[in-house]
Amino acid sequence: MKAKKSFGQHFLIDQEIINKIIDAILKIDSKNVLEIGPGKAAITKLLIRKVENFKAVDADKDMFEFLVKQFPNKKNVFILQDVLKTNFEEIFKGEEFLLCGNFPYNISSQIIFKALENNHLVPEFLGMFQKEMAHRIVAKPRTKDYGILSVLCALVFERELLFDISPESFSPPPSIMSSFVYLKRKKHDIDKETFSKLKTFVKMSFQFRRKTLRNNLKTSNIPLDELKDEYYDKRPEEILPEEFLRLTKKFLI
Repeated sequence: MKAKKSFGQHFLIDQEIINKIIDAILKIDSKNVLEIGPGKAAITKLLIRKVENFKAVDADKDMFEFLVKQFPNKKNVFILQDVLKTNFEEIFKGEEFLLCGNFPYNISSQIIFKALENNHLVPEFLGMFQKEMAHRIVAKPRTKDYGILSVLCALVFERELLFDISPESFSPPPSIMSSFVYLKRKKHDIDKETFSKLKTFVKMSFQFRRKTLRNNLKTSNIPLDELKDEYYDKRPEEILPEEFLRLTKKFLI
């Protein structure tokens, strides 16, 4: 079966990398595991045997039918659905689960946001990303990669870039390097409503990277008198994640 560009498919073929990914997933020893984009089952074929409650979701009907034929006794573990429309509460009946996968690059940022918004269900997360995006996920303040994704991920998860993967490890090979990232949920009190407002505030703050926080926030409903302090002369990439949370609570909650 050929990869479909419309689904952003690049199938893993490097057995050494496949083994490293499987080892990382099984090391966590999670009872419930959801794999996004199982592809030709490079990772799936072992997880389906080792994990107590395993599910895999794919939006490609042809790929879904291929997987069901490959695993006729386990066909109920496969879900034909766009993961961005999947209700995470329903997958394991409200229980927490490990989220993992070789994510389609064209929706990988949206998958991260979905995990962030559902972090009460996703204590740990292992995923393949374009190297550039992986660096944004783990970036620290005052670096060129630090931005909206960095701030939100830093507030919700401990972040670690585990290893890089060359294009030759895939078929067809992508035009860029990839990286495998591990996220582990922090102990915090960021509920869904707070996270939604936090995301709004951080996006406003990063509208223009080279502008000050004050200038970026002028388009909001925040009174200008509240932005007089010299603190707001800083650019968004200078602001720590914890400060974004504090400012969100000050202005939006």
